[in-house]
Amino acid sequence: MKKNIVLFVLFVLPIVAYLFFASGVNSFITLPTITATIPDVHTNWASLNGEKVTLNKKITILGFAGSEMLKNKGNYFTLNQKIYNRNREFKDFQMVFIAPEGTQDQAKEVLKELSGLNDLSGYHFVFGPPNEIQAYFNSMKLLGKLDSKLGTPNVYIIDKKRNLRGRKGRSVQGKPEYKEGYNTSLAGELYNEMTDDVKIILAEYRLALKRNNANRQI
Repeated sequence: MKKNIVLFVLFVLPIVAYLFFASGVNSFITLPTITATIPDVHTNWASLNGEKVTLNKKITILGFAGSEMLKNKGNYFTLNQKIYNRNREFKDFQMVFIAPEGTQDQAKEVLKELSGLNDLSGYHFVFGPPNEIQAYFNSMKLLGKLDSKLGTPNVYIIDKKRNLRGRKGRSVQGKPEYKEGYNTSLAGELYNEMTDDVKIILAEYRLALKRNNANRQI
């Protein structure tokens, strides 16, 4: 019993306090699950550089780039500055964008324009047939839809167990709240809501790591 109390005081309370004071927008201590265990990225989808891309054991920001990603390249810049650049040093954090086959050159251009800003080793593009991309999106069981180009300005937070996380419940004002994705065309939404929610996900795993380390030492 004493060991549990010590662990709680040393490791749990600081995390809870951090979430309480840092979370000015989100009223959740943990981020609710919107869809449990979404499928992993298809193994037959080609990646940009031939690397293996998986959502397993990664905190992923998942996006659907569509076939006209250069028209929306400003969204990538905003997402990079507001979200990726703040969290890229967390070793299990990554960005994964799904796009139709034949858009590889557009993806390379996007990465080229971002490359002068920071290290992009956490960025991954994968390319699949349009029908498979649509089926994959449908499997996520969301209210939102892909546009006719198989894209959306929204990105999604996926945890290490491939659960899609977001907001479901009531806001700090007591109003019903539901958020399954974050609109990359709205800098304010990324800076406030998404930044806040990514902090919560990362804090969960930092807390789990501290617990594991403490259990080994005691």
